[in-house]
Amino acid sequence: MITYNSEGVRMPKIRKRATTAWIKKVAASYGRKVGEIGYMFVNDEKILGVNRDFLGHDYYTDIITFDYDAGDIINGDIVISVDTVRSNAEMFGKDYDEELHRVIIHGILHLCGINDKGPGERQVMENAENNALALCK
Repeated sequence: MITYNSEGVRMPKIRKRATTAWIKKVAASYGRKVGEIGYMFVNDEKILGVNRDFLGHDYYTDIITFDYDAGDIINGDIVISVDTVRSNAEMFGKDYDEELHRVIIHGILHLCGINDKGPGERQVMENAENNALALCK
């Protein structure tokens, strides 16, 4: 089950059924099934607090993924700052909805085992995001 909630911000206008089906399709492409996924859309101040409290990081980010995977079943909580998504979309000259979907699937890709912090991993993640976005259309 995938749930979508917001705290301190208006819920983004996403088509929940279509987004859920897309997420399941992407997970299946990595040999995974979707278990319990919780999305929380928040503002910059809230994600900064989550970053500080749970990860010991003192900076803003667009997404934080908490991984509770069990074998081939992905489970996790995904916190997304719509403020940062919006500013990133403006900075990169992207459409807000496209950037939001990129971030939504970014968390799922982390749960599927794709990382983006080590050497060369950022490009692998970007390719995976682009492939996943192509499945969304």
